[in-house]
Amino acid sequence: MILVTGSAGRVGRAVVAALRSQGRSIRGFDLRSSGLADEVVGSLDDAQAVAQAMSGINDVLHLGAFMSWVPADQQRMFTANVEGTRILLQAAANEGVRRFVFASSGEVYPENNPQFLPVTEEHPLQPTSPYGLTKLLGEELVRFHQRAGRMETVILRFSHTQDAAELLDEDSFFSGPRFFLRPRIRQQEGFGNTAIAHLLRAADIGEPSHVLARNQDGRPFRMHITETRDMVAGVLLALDHPAAVGGTFNLGSDEPVDFADIVPLMSELTELPIVTVDLPGAGVYYHTSNELIRRTLGFSAEWTVKRMLSEAAPARSRRLAEGRQA
Repeated sequence: MILVTGSAGRVGRAVVAALRSQGRSIRGFDLRSSGLADEVVGSLDDAQAVAQAMSGINDVLHLGAFMSWVPADQQRMFTANVEGTRILLQAAANEGVRRFVFASSGEVYPENNPQFLPVTEEHPLQPTSPYGLTKLLGEELVRFHQRAGRMETVILRFSHTQDAAELLDEDSFFSGPRFFLRPRIRQQEGFGNTAIAHLLRAADIGEPSHVLARNQDGRPFRMHITETRDMVAGVLLALDHPAAVGGTFNLGSDEPVDFADIVPLMSELTELPIVTVDLPGAGVYYHTSNELIRRTLGFSAEWTVKRMLSEAAPARSRRLAEGRQA
């Protein structure tokens, strides 16, 4: 039986669906119910809930985590991502689990200030966000168990992940503030970034619009956006491939997305204008290599951003039609 933590999350739900389609036995573990017949609802730092979830488990896909950029959430984030991972690993070792796959993050690198591009697995690990730090500490816990030889382990450094259907959704937690001006204003207000929120509000043209974010020197943002289905393919390879054991792999799309390219494509599909805003600082700009997982495990990213948009456009049309009918 396979335990999937974070089974109610974006990647977790999709992984569970893929495993079930293969006829494999799954148990979910999450703070929220995922509707599985076999699941444990609880927190990662609850040793009793973890022990219940781990009973009879052969393999673990540890996809669950708490992500936040709000300072007030840091204690909760360290408790879930570090202490929770420690408790889960110990329970897995006690149960005699065969393989433990850990979902880490590209934030273990200094993605916005890399020493070289593309960022490979050999890049120095120097997280600049509290979330990235929690993931690096989680990696160290996983490596400790690998050195102890108590189970097979695999570390996957996840790219930013989205469902194609949400790419043009203003209400999407990620795509809304990333590509639409007013959701970005609300996000920055929620973060308490009043200066940034004021800068963005000053760019508001009085109607819904896209935002093309650039850094203080006018360089458009660039980052990886990976479709959930490609992430699922990588997770399944980490679970089953013999060459994955003991490995650490960047998992994500082949190429980063340049906002100067994607935002005009979005505007064509939504018929919304584009507002360009230069934000303080160096901005988001990185390229992370997935060459190792392609070469070692045969991973292949199938979803380019243009293919994602071809699915996002009809999804947006359906949402708008449903909204008019409501």
